[in-house]
Amino acid sequence: MRKKMAIFFFVTLLFSTPLHLPLSAQAADVIETEEIDEFVTDYMKRNGLPGAAIVVVKDGKLVYEKGYGHDSNGDPLTAKSKMRLASGTKPITAFSVLQLVDEGKVKLDDPVVNYLPKRTMDDPRWKQVTVRHLLSHTSGIPDPIIVAPADTLKKGVERLHDWKLQSQPGEKYAYSNANYWLSAYLVEKVSEMNFTDYLQQKVFTPLGMNDTLTTVNSGDYVRGLPNGYVTAYGTAIPWTELEAMNMGAGSIIITASDMGKWLAMHTNEGKNELGQQLVSKELLEESYSPQPGSEKYGLGWSLSSPNIKPARISHSGSVSTYQTQQDIVPSSGYAVAVLLNSFTPTLEHAYEISSGIIQLTEGKEPEEKAPVPKIIDLSLGAITILYLVFGIRGMTRSRKWADKRKQHRPWRFYLRLFPQLVPVIFIGWLFFIVPTLQDNSSTIKDAFGIFPAAMILLAIIFIVGLVLTVMRIYYRKILNYH
Repeated sequence: MRKKMAIFFFVTLLFSTPLHLPLSAQAADVIETEEIDEFVTDYMKRNGLPGAAIVVVKDGKLVYEKGYGHDSNGDPLTAKSKMRLASGTKPITAFSVLQLVDEGKVKLDDPVVNYLPKRTMDDPRWKQVTVRHLLSHTSGIPDPIIVAPADTLKKGVERLHDWKLQSQPGEKYAYSNANYWLSAYLVEKVSEMNFTDYLQQKVFTPLGMNDTLTTVNSGDYVRGLPNGYVTAYGTAIPWTELEAMNMGAGSIIITASDMGKWLAMHTNEGKNELGQQLVSKELLEESYSPQPGSEKYGLGWSLSSPNIKPARISHSGSVSTYQTQQDIVPSSGYAVAVLLNSFTPTLEHAYEISSGIIQLTEGKEPEEKAPVPKIIDLSLGAITILYLVFGIRGMTRSRKWADKRKQHRPWRFYLRLFPQLVPVIFIGWLFFIVPTLQDNSSTIKDAFGIFPAAMILLAIIFIVGLVLTVMRIYYRKILNYH
């Protein structure tokens, strides 16, 4: 993942003054909104997506916003529909930290322990972790899949007390939600305000983001926010969101319209529509720039690879039922956000849709790609059916199979069962043990929602293997008895 110093220098140069890059000579002067509608509608139909909301801004002004499809209640999606922003929350959390830096209350290169003296980790290197390390994901703090539940931000960061760093602080980029739990908690402690209140007063209200809010836990009830979907076999299934404490890392609920106001500020040198400067232009540019040990990530923003044209400043986000993408294109002054009320494990649809819209802003025709996730799922479905057919065939022949081996010694007979028991044991561990680890909030249903087509295949393998094993043992006992 790490690049050579030459590439690092090139990316640094590319993003060091993004707000001053010349306008693209190929950027469209006027976007044909009909072309956006046609592209988004066709993409959704081709990939079986239930709904999407998009917004396009340019140089601080709204260009276009619209909703497509429907939510899980059957209501049409609009630009005012509430959606989960997921990890697209991180740029907003980083922005709130930078506001405190702007006010002189926080220094980027100060150790985090200066501001959170009571927070500890089971690693002496923790004292070397700086605020910059948190925002650029270079702290070395891990990002485990299974963590204990928490119902407050304070309890969330307290879970880190027995963690160890996985690398030296500042050494390399390693994405971790924990970096942003800590960043949000730092905002609380320094500002002496609840993080939710801080965002509301210092970010959302000044930008006119009146429909935006933040939660502590993804299981928290939010009025007007329906369940999202998971996609499988070219269709979408309503699903319940996986519960997790995600404040600061993925906790914001937003609308496409409000995303436009957020991105308009970024394409207007950090000013809102009234001309109020919410953070200094210098810090904004710093947030868009590669950081030491993190050439593809700034302070809350991902930076596109040199081969991506036009270059963009971005952040994607996904939870188990929503997926989002926000992109800023410095060369043209355009910014695009795409919010989907569905999650697809094998492709970032929000990224693909945003990229297509960006191509339209450049006066180019979006590339029409094959529906890869549908192809993958249908292929897995075919394998599932074949496995089930051969499994049933094996069950009908279980007596014959056991009869041929009735003279085998027990150890030899059971050894022959071992190959089919291995996947049964592994899949059983995945389905029934993993959801209970660390008393986390996940369930077997949540496991299926991660990748339904693959999980259904695993479930069939588990059931067939278990039934075959039981039947063969049963017939051996009957045959030996007689």
